[in-house]
Amino acid sequence: MMFTKEVICHRLVHLKLSRVIVLVTLALVLVPLFTHYYLSNVESDVSLGDVHRTRSKLEAYEDFSMFRGADLKSRVEEMLRIKGSVSTELRDLEAKRQRLQSDISTLNHKIETLKMDLLRQQTELERLKLSVEQAQVAHREALQRNTPELSPPLRLVPSSPPLYLPPPTTLSPPCRMWSCFDHSRCALTSGLPVFLYDTELFPATSYLRTGVRQTVGYNPHYTSNPTEACLFLVLIGEGEAHDLTGLKELPYWGGDGRNHVLLFLSRGNLSPATVTPELTGRAIIAQSSFTHQLFRPGFDLVVPPVLGPPGGDVWGECAPQLPARRKYLLTFQGHQPTTSIISHGFNVTELHKYLTHSTSDLFRLDWSCSNMAAVASAEDDWELCGTETSRINILRESTFALIPAPHNVSFLSSALNLARLYEALRAGAIPVIIGGDRLHLPYSEVLSTKKFVLSVPQSRLSELHFLLRSVPDSDLLALRRQGRLVWERYFASLQAVIDTVVAVLRDRLGLPPRPVTDTPAALFTHDTVPVKTEQVVEPEESLGPLEPPYPSPTFRRNYSAFLVQGYELWNEWGDPFRLYPHLPFDPVLPSDAKFAGSGVGFRPIGRGAGGAGKEFCESLGGNYPREQFTIVMLTYQRDQVLLNSLSRLQGLPYLNKVVVVWNSPRPPLEDLHWPDIGVPVQVVKASTNSLNNRFVPYDAIETEAVLSVDDDAHLRHDEIMFGFRVWREQRDRVVGFPGRFHALDLNYGGWLYNSNYSCELSMVLTGAAFIHKYYTYLYTHWLPQAIRDKVDEYMNCEDIAMNFLVSHVTRKPPVKVTSRWTFRCPGCPVSLSEDDTHFQERHKCINFFTQVFGYTPLLNTQFRADSILFKTRIPHDKQKCFKYI
Repeated sequence: MMFTKEVICHRLVHLKLSRVIVLVTLALVLVPLFTHYYLSNVESDVSLGDVHRTRSKLEAYEDFSMFRGADLKSRVEEMLRIKGSVSTELRDLEAKRQRLQSDISTLNHKIETLKMDLLRQQTELERLKLSVEQAQVAHREALQRNTPELSPPLRLVPSSPPLYLPPPTTLSPPCRMWSCFDHSRCALTSGLPVFLYDTELFPATSYLRTGVRQTVGYNPHYTSNPTEACLFLVLIGEGEAHDLTGLKELPYWGGDGRNHVLLFLSRGNLSPATVTPELTGRAIIAQSSFTHQLFRPGFDLVVPPVLGPPGGDVWGECAPQLPARRKYLLTFQGHQPTTSIISHGFNVTELHKYLTHSTSDLFRLDWSCSNMAAVASAEDDWELCGTETSRINILRESTFALIPAPHNVSFLSSALNLARLYEALRAGAIPVIIGGDRLHLPYSEVLSTKKFVLSVPQSRLSELHFLLRSVPDSDLLALRRQGRLVWERYFASLQAVIDTVVAVLRDRLGLPPRPVTDTPAALFTHDTVPVKTEQVVEPEESLGPLEPPYPSPTFRRNYSAFLVQGYELWNEWGDPFRLYPHLPFDPVLPSDAKFAGSGVGFRPIGRGAGGAGKEFCESLGGNYPREQFTIVMLTYQRDQVLLNSLSRLQGLPYLNKVVVVWNSPRPPLEDLHWPDIGVPVQVVKASTNSLNNRFVPYDAIETEAVLSVDDDAHLRHDEIMFGFRVWREQRDRVVGFPGRFHALDLNYGGWLYNSNYSCELSMVLTGAAFIHKYYTYLYTHWLPQAIRDKVDEYMNCEDIAMNFLVSHVTRKPPVKVTSRWTFRCPGCPVSLSEDDTHFQERHKCINFFTQVFGYTPLLNTQFRADSILFKTRIPHDKQKCFKYI
């Protein structure tokens, strides 16, 4: 065994000191003993008169006979002085020994510190090597692409109004997009400019004139320059009398009306009157009532009647989603017409017999509008009974709503029929359309009507009751939930109808929507200074390379998203009215594609060969290309707590930047020492002190992954990295640390917010959680304003609102990572969450949000994510993925 020179010297010094201490101890002990022994014997012999014997004993050592008593006394005093001197020297030696031991201890501590620093430096060196390797890989990938720097394509728009073409004498075959639409005015990069003619040109109610003018003006495709327009909107009005001769006089009609959209929006008059294409040339007709003879499939548009407000938040108008089965199984309120042009209506008596024979189910079938005034219809169709309020109240108690097809089979849609559909969806009653196999519902080219409507052929009337009873509760709620989505997004208001008309036409042309707008971030300027930071990562653990900021690629699927995921964008989680820079639902390549032509940007573990902890920490792996994340930290007048939290982020791998949302009305102090953590720290000035600012889609956020963190949260680097890796595989969900759940209030009903330890959870608090930036757009622009107002009222619950939103969109619970349940914050003031009022407000928030959504979208989960190889016995030459997780 080898010893260093310092260790050998230390041991020699210790050995010499030990010998000196032993010798001095023996001298101090033995000399006084011998002296005391012989002196006591001499005195005893004198007192007995045996002088001769005493002398003989004294003479054996030293002759004291010549000394007098005074001399003996001085000799004893001399011996005592020597003893004191030796004791003093011994104490000095002991003090020196203690000092040496203290020095040795200090040196040992310094050695251990140097060893720790050496490990840190070695870890840092390994990380820098990884960073260099990653930079080399990125360089090779850039050469492999061999493409120049790309910029957004130029916006190509027409420079002149439509040229005059002679109006068609006959249109045979009927118009289609390929034969009657001028695609040259709608380039792929044009952005679909939409121009609106003066709404006073044709007779319409003041409501429609003003509403259409305002709603089209709010549409992102609107342009006031007709020379660059792709679509020209013309409000025809409502009712039966239409003098369309003025169409030819429109300044941009171009002779045949190509690229024009004629809006006939039914509102007060629900008669199935139609605008015929005889005088409309090649213009597209958008109305509620069509006959099979006049409708041009793939060209004309069936739109619902405008029965809602011009625009605004319509969330509160919907009925609750639960219970799944309501008081009545099926209801209908209508008056059968007295005359019939071509009557193919069902037999009322037989239907009543089929539904009410031998059953305990309740039905409310009012065929004659007894005691209620019918809404007259000039055409051959079932009239509406009573007021809208009375009908809605009954529909709110109905599981299914019966909607008969028009008696006149020449109609494929009618305003009255679609008004019943509108009211049923609004009230949460599942529409059952008798004769639906011959109807054309609104926007059916993009909407999956089977997800919210039961279409029953008239020949199956005798089986209707059996069919309705066979639908389980889960499917009932799925149909009702989809019906509410369709109503809110496409039917509820004039704004929804106009936006949907433009979006459907844009979808036909294969053009992308206008991109969503980020919120400009007003930044405070500040300087950073290097600081000595507290280490929050174990020194011997490398968590990944340190890379320069790398923003997530944006708008890469502009023209393909609606091809691959058009169904989902229109019918599920998507937003067909805006183009987002990236979605959490983007498709994933097969695992072997990254090694067979699509590997640019991927960082497979061990270059694809896999491996344990060492190879794991060198690369991101997973199913997605490399990426980074942005930390968004909300703060309010806790400067030192904020700076401490920022300091702990130094050296964190894959961190793009930190966005500090400054909620305080006063600006940051000029003498604040902002730490230099290796990435930009941008301080955003919030317009108001609101917790909703945590989820504003600031343009400063340049990555898909957003880590929302409280300014007092204390997370280790390995915990953050583990959460980031888990989120990359669960991009559409909230992934974080503190789990909570909603519990049923057994005493008073409703829901309670619960933070106790439990075996299942339904929320992950956004005080330390990863979310996709897509949800910040939805929270700010799509979530009901009433919820954001409640957050401002309580200065609480924004994390609950985000959990409601994500679970509502995805129908999935959040993902909790690690066993961490709470956070420690040394030196922080008392948190608001420690006040009982905080919990009372959160109870109220859950119940209020449930009322707004119509149900509780939160889902329970018993799943928690921990690191692979955690607590696994592995060979000594292998390393775990995360040592402490």
